Amino acid sequence: MAPSGSGQALQVELVAADRVVWSGEAARVLARTASGDLGVLANHAPLLSLLVPGVVEIETAGGERVRAAVGDGFLSVSDNRVSILSEDTFLAEEIVESDARAELERAAADGDDLAALRAEAKLRVLQRS
Repeated sequence: MAPSGSGQALQVELVAADRVVWSGEAARVLARTASGDLGVLANHAPLLSLLVPGVVEIETAGGERVRAAVGDGFLSVSDNRVSILSEDTFLAEEIVESDARAELERAAADGDDLAALRAEAKLRVLQRS
């Protein structure tokens, strides 16, 4: 399913520090940046933004939904290419709920707000998968 009226798909790469987590064609990408939630469709204006811990949702060109939890990082858009770079990136099917809850508890006990945000993002991915 191509974005309405454009006939083009986005080429998306979701990249962690150690691997390409997901790569393919997409109709749209939703992500949370330092400026707020962002939706990207074909022919989006060039953009470079800070990514904050949260959920990235990719609607593939075939209409499937890919959901991932990301930590802080960067999102860039240029010429129908979207790159999402975050050291901590996990697809929904890679997340174990009990591990994410334990991670959240540890982060809260340590007062580590950033780790808590990453763990909360993992749990949000699971809630809507």
